[in-house]
Amino acid sequence: MKAILPPAAAALAALSLSACQNEPEVVDTRPRNPLEAELRNAPAVELPPAITAQVTFRCRDNSLAYVEFFQGDTQVSVRAEQDAPRTILRAPEPGQPFVAEGYSLSGDRTNITLTQPGKPEQTCRA
Repeated sequence: MKAILPPAAAALAALSLSACQNEPEVVDTRPRNPLEAELRNAPAVELPPAITAQVTFRCRDNSLAYVEFFQGDTQVSVRAEQDAPRTILRAPEPGQPFVAEGYSLSGDRTNITLTQPGKPEQTCRA
């Protein structure tokens, strides 16, 4: 009986290994994204410009203006108070005045001329 067990065990092991496939089975459990084709063909997204400087200006009427200058010199944000919402002003090209509805800003990071809604044009210094 002892002589029959080793050949039978070897035959059983060979039989079980012959049933295995040579290639691994790949199971994808991720759900398909219904927008996958649209996302693949979508145009590249342009990131917003980075802030290059945040400057607080003291204006002629003794008020403060908080201005953020952005990379590319075609956009600034202006706030009349530190916690107030920002107003984005844009310039068509670098060097031209930044404008938005009721706002106008020209100058650089040290001196600006600012017009805000309900206020006259005034000069401000950093």
